[in-house]
Amino acid sequence: MNDSEVNIEYFKQEMKKFIEERKWIKYHTPKNLIQALGIEVAELSEIFLFRDISLEMILNDENLYERICDETADVFIYLISLINVLKIDLTTSFLNKMQKNRKKYSTSEFNRGNYQKK
Repeated sequence: MNDSEVNIEYFKQEMKKFIEERKWIKYHTPKNLIQALGIEVAELSEIFLFRDISLEMILNDENLYERICDETADVFIYLISLINVLKIDLTTSFLNKMQKNRKKYSTSEFNRGNYQKK
């Protein structure tokens, strides 16, 4: 399977099943999941700490790429778990937030990385 073949519900159901099988639901509070998410983001960030890592380096170093993929997956796993606990419809949330972002960061003010004060 790859990204073009799977929808968000697949991930939500996989995480739900994984957690239920291990009887971890009592540990999956919003607070715990947010803290775990932060820790996983920090672990991803640690790979880059004090290193000047270019995109080319990442794509040409199989070990480095795998470490980044693993930590990114951990971030995603905890994010999906949080989404499940809070019963967030990710598609609706995404679309609503993008609508707000389009207003907040209009192309007339923010174009090509340059801020144009009105």
